[in-house]
Amino acid sequence: MTRDPYIEFANSYDQFHGEFGVYDDLEVAFYKKLFLDHNITSVLDCACGTGQHLPLFDSLGCEVVGSDVSAAMLKQAQINLERIGKKIDVLEIDYRNLSSYFNTKFDAVVCLTSSILHMPNESEFVRAIKSMGTVLKPGGLLILTQGTTDKQWKEKPRFILGANNEKLSRVFVIDYNGEGATYNIIDINHSKEQNELQTWSVEYNKIYLKDDHDELLKESGFSDNQFFGDYDFTTYDKRKSRRLISIAKK
Repeated sequence: MTRDPYIEFANSYDQFHGEFGVYDDLEVAFYKKLFLDHNITSVLDCACGTGQHLPLFDSLGCEVVGSDVSAAMLKQAQINLERIGKKIDVLEIDYRNLSSYFNTKFDAVVCLTSSILHMPNESEFVRAIKSMGTVLKPGGLLILTQGTTDKQWKEKPRFILGANNEKLSRVFVIDYNGEGATYNIIDINHSKEQNELQTWSVEYNKIYLKDDHDELLKESGFSDNQFFGDYDFTTYDKRKSRRLISIAKK
């Protein structure tokens, strides 16, 4: 069995996002409008990690299920959800094999925070997207988000400050390797109880950018592809955007 790469830092992963279950108003407004416009009432977060977005979708009146390949991250998700009094199912599933676990169909499937970048090549990317499509209703939405953009890939910054608050400073030190990149993460915990340095890495064999998303979504049978540069629905701009949000219809 492959070792769970998140086992050593699952319990500190959430510090990057701030308080669990608390969201930026712009992100909430984005999903609220998107779900209302497309009559979304059921959502599968197929790379839910520690469950960060599950309470958000629940708060919008959706029937929500979370899944992830990492048992360590799901364990932390259960702790997080229990702490805020939310009962949402989380299941250990590789998002390339969703149809083996679900008989029901969802109005939307989301794969957020660069989780799709774990696909090592285009063939596996297509396999993953097709898998997500198998658990979508006709006309359902697929939503992908990632922080690595055309702008970053062109400029290739070595260091990016990811978080800097009273509890945590997080720095990404990026090694660019041909078509891929290794994100080395340095966390400095500032709390009196846990004043320590923690490091970990995430390796992506291939970075998929806007044109890759568009081509591979179409190859996987999706249509009406839309690309936004942030949660304010600004059109994605390869020169400026610091976030890539891809939305496609089954």
